[in-house]
Amino acid sequence: MKPKLSIIKIGGNIIEEQESLSQFLRLFAQLGGNKVLVHGGGKRATEIGKRIGIESKMVDGRRITDAKSLEVAVMVYAGLVNKNIVAQLQGNNCNSIGLSGADANAIIAVKRPVSTIDFGFVGDVRVVNAESISKLLNAEFVPVFCALTHDGHGQLLNTNADTIASEVAIALSQTYDTTLYYCFEKKGVLRTIAEPDSVIKRINMESYQKLKQQKIIADGMLPKLENCFHALNKHVQRVCIGDLSMLEPKAQLFTTITL
Repeated sequence: MKPKLSIIKIGGNIIEEQESLSQFLRLFAQLGGNKVLVHGGGKRATEIGKRIGIESKMVDGRRITDAKSLEVAVMVYAGLVNKNIVAQLQGNNCNSIGLSGADANAIIAVKRPVSTIDFGFVGDVRVVNAESISKLLNAEFVPVFCALTHDGHGQLLNTNADTIASEVAIALSQTYDTTLYYCFEKKGVLRTIAEPDSVIKRINMESYQKLKQQKIIADGMLPKLENCFHALNKHVQRVCIGDLSMLEPKAQLFTTITL
């Protein structure tokens, strides 16, 4: 029987609210078994960039990462946000280690090719080094990945945190019984945005297509769901979406994605 592994991706709104972040990290620290945390930090990067005169550029909701923006992302993601999370986890007796994809050669990406839009120093994951991450887990460290990868030739790349979580879960599913959690400010995938408890508890590929046609699932939830099904098709055992209460032992109100 494979050992169990939880991969949790934490959303930006939780990172920005100190009380929510503290509560999440307490729950995360209490989770039994092997675990990996993945986080972004785009909102904080935008805020700090403004302070130093570097404005964020967005196209169709996607961040353009030029050289100056990449410097801000590295400072904020790998520095301020990552080390704050690691310090708080240590305060919860969770022996974590903060990482980018460059550390231990864990996540190699390729710079996104230019088509109609030049996204700059944005990376698409090519290889996850499951052996390196497994060594950390076997040594009883809890890896905490920020949303940065590298190209293997000295270049750091800004990479979508949802995708990093999905690809790490896929790579480790050969060795572990993996559950992927997308933890954000909503209780799950909602049937009605204005009704916070209208959680759709189970979504499979068939119901997903119907919900898309009905425009119940739309906008930013679409790429998140695509990542979920991609992970399931690549042998991740379970994928769940919800708020931080999803990590509580008797949690019931969240969304489970299945094939």
